[in-house]
Amino acid sequence: VCPRGQRTDDNKICRECVGSPDRYDWLYLGFMAMLPLVLHWFFIEWYSGKKSSSALLQHITALFECSIAAIVTLLVSDPVGSLHIRSCKVKKLSDWYTMLYNPSPDYITTVHCTHEAVYPLYTIVFIYYAFCLVLMMLLRPLLVKKIACGLGKSDRFKSIYAALYFFPVLTVLQAVGGGLLYYAFPYIILVLSLVTLAVYMSASEVESFKDLLVRKKRLVVLFSHWLLHAYGIISISKLDKLEQDLPLLALVPAPALFYLLTAKYTEPSRILSEGGNGH
Repeated sequence: VCPRGQRTDDNKICRECVGSPDRYDWLYLGFMAMLPLVLHWFFIEWYSGKKSSSALLQHITALFECSIAAIVTLLVSDPVGSLHIRSCKVKKLSDWYTMLYNPSPDYITTVHCTHEAVYPLYTIVFIYYAFCLVLMMLLRPLLVKKIACGLGKSDRFKSIYAALYFFPVLTVLQAVGGGLLYYAFPYIILVLSLVTLAVYMSASEVESFKDLLVRKKRLVVLFSHWLLHAYGIISISKLDKLEQDLPLLALVPAPALFYLLTAKYTEPSRILSEGGNGH
């Protein structure tokens, strides 16, 4: 077993991690940092309803909490006081799950060699979530109590209660599936951004470009999905070859355009009416 901040080399000798995270590592950390923020925004919007005018302030507060938590997490990571972090390079999936490879030399006694081979990509996420939770508990209740006058007493804190549920879920997700998420997160982003955009447009009854322009909120949601989609494309391509990878960003609006162009042909009432005429 190696001390924290070290991992074994090819000769099974512990060496200090002196490298820096590459672009893909930072994109992974950005994805893990975005998860609580997106969930905060979702539940704030879900529980605010149409009566409350405090949703925007709560959105801004959630962004502030997660941003400060990210900065503090980087500052307390080695080297302390710097926004840079030193790390060990991820070589394969098993690097994330060293606890599964403890040897049993005599098939009786297990030698525990568990250590963080992917330092600090595994533990830094837990530290970030802890800071997010502490900042939320310090800031959000006071803000909600002051400004959420459009909601009932039982409803105004529901977005905070939701966070108390999803933070443990995110922690378990990172503990169990951190390595899988590291390799799969670009595709998860693409699939979720496509599905949620289609669901939102369908629920909001958006069938044309005119419907999008009616409310600014719809445009904000659309551009947010486009940013997520672009993030997923960048994560997959890693922008290693700019002349080949940058043109792929032109595909970002394609799903929304395809939906708007085909929505009128898949409207349920039209399909039902044409089916009735056929009988």
